[in-house]
Amino acid sequence: MFYALAEGLIDTGDLTYRHELQDIETLNRRALRGELEVTAVSIHAYAYLADKYILLPSGSSMGDRYGPRLVARAPGSMKDAVGRKIAVPGLLTTAYLALRLAVPNFEPVVVPFDEIEETVVAGKADYGLLIHEGQLTYGDSGLSLIADLGEWWFGETGLPLPLGGNVVRKDLGNDLIARISRHLRASIDYALDHRGGALDHAMRYARGLDRHQADTFVGMYVNDWTRDYGERGRTAVRAILDRGVGAGIITQPVTVEFVE
Repeated sequence: MFYALAEGLIDTGDLTYRHELQDIETLNRRALRGELEVTAVSIHAYAYLADKYILLPSGSSMGDRYGPRLVARAPGSMKDAVGRKIAVPGLLTTAYLALRLAVPNFEPVVVPFDEIEETVVAGKADYGLLIHEGQLTYGDSGLSLIADLGEWWFGETGLPLPLGGNVVRKDLGNDLIARISRHLRASIDYALDHRGGALDHAMRYARGLDRHQADTFVGMYVNDWTRDYGERGRTAVRAILDRGVGAGIITQPVTVEFVE
């Protein structure tokens, strides 16, 4: 979704965007410190950022009946995961929030997202919560799918699972925020209209996926939901944050705001 901005393929006038690639939990923590003007964050993390940042209408990663996957070395069910050690990619990720809603009692073991499979295989955790490419490749490590949290969430709510979004710092002011919002939407539109070039760009970061797998993964999380949340997507954001607050996982009430 950032392809056109990173490569200077759309006109941004006098604004310059510097592309910094980091894992989502690192971005969450940097946003908590207010370091970044514009960034991708977990929807879970937004609960603690809403005083400083506002959600852009474009840039969501939405799991529409699919999402983070809970895996283990042997088949089982989510009920078996109660009280067990589960490797998670960060305590501010939406994957962690969704898992806590589905399995309220477990011992989280925080590891980098790209080390979760090997952590489970090595027996350092009983289960692993996979985000990013691991959702497609866990079988190569001999792991079994326990639950797809996007499917679980749909069964609970009938809504897509809002995993990530893009935020902009409120102190930039309404005019600059509006320009940034237009540029991000233009970048997403460009990528979806020039999918081959955008996929070439994304393949630099594909971590072992072949092109077909990368295309599948991109299609899961950069699509029409990414152009705009729409009313259903906005409802989904509020629903998961409200449930997180109600369950005591999120420790403060959240007022969700979108750039219009």
